[in-house]
Amino acid sequence: MKRANRFITILIFIFLYIPMAVLIVASFNTGKDITQFQGFTLNQYARLFQDSGLLKLLGNSLIVSVLASFIATAFGTVAAVGIHNLNPRMRKAAMTLTNIPMTNPDIVTGVSLSLLFVFVGTQLLGQRNSLTFWTLLIAHITFNLPYVILNVMPKLKQMDSSLTDAAMDLGCTHVQAFFKVTLHEIMPGIVSGAIMAFTMSLDDFVISYFVSGLDFVTLPVEIYSYTKKPLHPKIYAMFTLLFLLILVLMVAMNLIQLYADKKKTASHRAGM
Repeated sequence: MKRANRFITILIFIFLYIPMAVLIVASFNTGKDITQFQGFTLNQYARLFQDSGLLKLLGNSLIVSVLASFIATAFGTVAAVGIHNLNPRMRKAAMTLTNIPMTNPDIVTGVSLSLLFVFVGTQLLGQRNSLTFWTLLIAHITFNLPYVILNVMPKLKQMDSSLTDAAMDLGCTHVQAFFKVTLHEIMPGIVSGAIMAFTMSLDDFVISYFVSGLDFVTLPVEIYSYTKKPLHPKIYAMFTLLFLLILVLMVAMNLIQLYADKKKTASHRAGM
């Protein structure tokens, strides 16, 4: 049974990562046909960094991702603390509402936000171009919030509430206790939520497609138009770099969680 489980697991990972392996190999191929490896080269990466258009699109995606993840992390952390302090029934209801945006299809979320932004922009604000950089940023913050909340909530449950009470007994206000005690205890969850929000925002296409305007376009939305014709190999190089960036962030997130768990275990043993 164990061998069968291992075989199935390995098979799943093969199917998951073979497409990425093909893409990475193609980014180093001298030819344009990905079915034939004609030789090793780094020219595609050199051409990528010489393409100001693609670099601008990548910069747009990074700007939106960094801003959206930062704002979503700040609001999501505060929301998680508020939900944690609710009574059990209200907390369950709040978490159910939090989970709905993640289970909702992206296309439904994208169309809904687009209709909302167009209505507010044209009917209430009288703007002709309702979809701008700000609508894109608001949309990214919106779908990132649940991921931050879900990463912070477990850390709040694991935290010893007596630490906050002790801080307030020693003269701290609620705000001071939050920044000096609570924030320190839940920081691994905050960092994990920020990293997940960044990765989700960086590669989002469906929602971005419906809420972005002509003045500010992200890389995934522009790449969609490239798929209607043969892709240039330098696009493979960009995909490879993005994959490596996401891989490094996910490894960092797991290491942070591992370090936090070890630290928590060590503190419990010391207390015993």
